[in-house]
Amino acid sequence: MKKIIIGATVFVLALALLITLKPNNSEEQSDKNETISRLQDAHGLAVDRENPSKVYIATHRGLLAMIDDNELVQVSDDQDDYMGFSAHPTETSIFYSSGHSSRGGNIGFQRSTDGGKTWEKISAGADGPVDFHAMAVSWVDPNIVYGTYQGQLQRSTNEGKDWQIIQTAPSNIYTLATSSDNSNVLYAGTSEGLQISSDKGNTWSGLNLAGTITTVSVNPSNSENLVVNTVDSGLMMTVDGGKTWDNIDSYSGDLVMYLVHDPQDADVMYLINKSLEIYKTTDSAKNWSKIR
Repeated sequence: MKKIIIGATVFVLALALLITLKPNNSEEQSDKNETISRLQDAHGLAVDRENPSKVYIATHRGLLAMIDDNELVQVSDDQDDYMGFSAHPTETSIFYSSGHSSRGGNIGFQRSTDGGKTWEKISAGADGPVDFHAMAVSWVDPNIVYGTYQGQLQRSTNEGKDWQIIQTAPSNIYTLATSSDNSNVLYAGTSEGLQISSDKGNTWSGLNLAGTITTVSVNPSNSENLVVNTVDSGLMMTVDGGKTWDNIDSYSGDLVMYLVHDPQDADVMYLINKSLEIYKTTDSAKNWSKIR
């Protein structure tokens, strides 16, 4: 890997990448629990905390699961459009999402306590009902949840029951991530680089990585280790909390949209790109293999 310091080039990500990925291929209609032949879009990834052979993929036709790096099955009873999909940091059966109902309108903030099968609305969010396109639940304190709606960052400190708008947050936030060991730390990938807050989003500073950031994943075992994707430079990694960055040359696929660590084995990561291809690494991003 070649160590570089990223310049100040800014590439504005198309609005369509904020909302959804919609290639021309189509997802076959299927009843719940039936095998699904292909993805139509993707809005988030999560590796099952107890069963790492199961990787959840949020889509605009409900929540799916990839089994053994191969088969896709329907998990959710409904086919709502799940945006901002996030997993609880310790409870395997709890997930959070926002987005749009298949019947129309915004969902607000919702939670599942049965592994994504059914969902309940917790609140409308501030000035909602919201459809958080980016959302993050604190690794350390799951009562702390963040989401972006209509260009503004919102924060809840009681697991989504009540929300406040953070007026001092950066603009053009595409992705959010939280520290794996500090409940005060929040990362925001923006059109003007990677930003960090050490006080739950009230104040911000840059992390020496410019350009449009599409996704951020924090190592669950080492909060100084982050892997992010930039539109200009591709996958990048830091092992010193953002002081320096290395380019990950082993991945050469399409633009990465979502990236996630396995919470039980930080050497394992999954990504899904703009072409809806899924890649996996088992050696801390040194080598990547296309699995779907």
